[in-house]
Amino acid sequence: MWPYHPDLLAAPVPRYTSFPTAAEFAEIEPGAYRHALQTVEGDVSLYVHIPFCEKICFYCGCNTGAAGRRHRLESYLDALHREIETVSALLPPGTRVRRVSFGGGSPNAIAPTDFVRLVDALTIRFGLSDPIWSIELDPRTMSREWGTVIERVGIQRASLGVQTFAAHCQQRIGRVQSEDMILRTTDMLRDAGVSSLNFDLMYGLPGQDRDDLLDSLQRTRVLGADRIALFGYAHVPHVIPRQRAIDDSDMPDQAERFAMASLGFAYLVTHGYMPVGFDHFARAGGDPLARAAIEGTLHRNFQGFTDDDAPNLIGLGASAISSFPHLLAQNQKNSGRYRMRAGAGHLATERGIHRSAGDRLRGDVIERLLCSGRARIRPLMSPAICHALEPFLERGLVLLSGEQLEIMADGLPYARTIAALLDPYRQHSPRRFSSAV
Repeated sequence: MWPYHPDLLAAPVPRYTSFPTAAEFAEIEPGAYRHALQTVEGDVSLYVHIPFCEKICFYCGCNTGAAGRRHRLESYLDALHREIETVSALLPPGTRVRRVSFGGGSPNAIAPTDFVRLVDALTIRFGLSDPIWSIELDPRTMSREWGTVIERVGIQRASLGVQTFAAHCQQRIGRVQSEDMILRTTDMLRDAGVSSLNFDLMYGLPGQDRDDLLDSLQRTRVLGADRIALFGYAHVPHVIPRQRAIDDSDMPDQAERFAMASLGFAYLVTHGYMPVGFDHFARAGGDPLARAAIEGTLHRNFQGFTDDDAPNLIGLGASAISSFPHLLAQNQKNSGRYRMRAGAGHLATERGIHRSAGDRLRGDVIERLLCSGRARIRPLMSPAICHALEPFLERGLVLLSGEQLEIMADGLPYARTIAALLDPYRQHSPRRFSSAV
């Protein structure tokens, strides 16, 4: 069991899928994103956001809405096609796109034929040549038609929103899906050629206990998931209004959440999975994510831990974030305003931040700490940081040797908290984040 130090987990901290984080985004000049596209250097990855689900879960903090209003969905897809045209036309000739990821929401909330149209548009406009395709899927709305499309497109990687197999927890969070449903979806994806399958699981759910979590982990292993993302549920109804539908009278407290996270880690690393960062796991010896962790080539972006080393990520769709070495830029979050701007042939960016040389240095150090557990920290050292590190050093959670800071095995659950010590924006940011565990 990990050592539990509640005083070190008291402050909510970012997940650091970017640096600076989205909490620091502000309005940016209209030409900044255009210039970043026109002068992009190196490989590019694409992220396509589909902000629709056929069923809205109570817990979900994603930018998504119900797919039932057909006119709104169709107008969104029309705007997305127009954005694809606009953005692709600005890239320098010869720009290579190696990966395309679809997320949401639930991309399979749209019709399979609409998805094929998107794939065709991306292929033509960006000149795709055998990229790695990945997609997030909702097992509740998976169909044979979708299985056929996934096979024909050649999607190699998929992620299922499972969360928990415990029926009473599913009811509480509005995510009811039987084990048979998840099994059918898993079989369908394997038959379609998906070689890397991720299950998203959660701990800290209302009414959930350790036996519930252990049961979900065992079922996930038996179903053969190649990757597992084990997240702590963040109950913030003051930020996410739909969470007000959840009865929070018996939520696991901080100590119990910590025990669940520790249990999950211990189970997975003793049953064929290796830890990837602080909350991802991959089958040892075969999955590309596991190889990246072993070889020290793991990265972190808005999709979490990844083996993607492209220096540029272009986000398409409402609220999607693009990342370049010198700029982070986010599209309009509101679906209606996004449709108006993108549909008119304008770039849909609304907010973002220019990354200074200092931001890039700190971002690299934080990424190395979270991905490999060690980083050369001396260029960032100051009396304030030395003082902040003292309780972690005294308890053996980190080791400072020469210019390198290393997070020890017992310090893994405190990784985000340790990273936050290097983040000067946290000193004045009024934004509230989630618990580190």
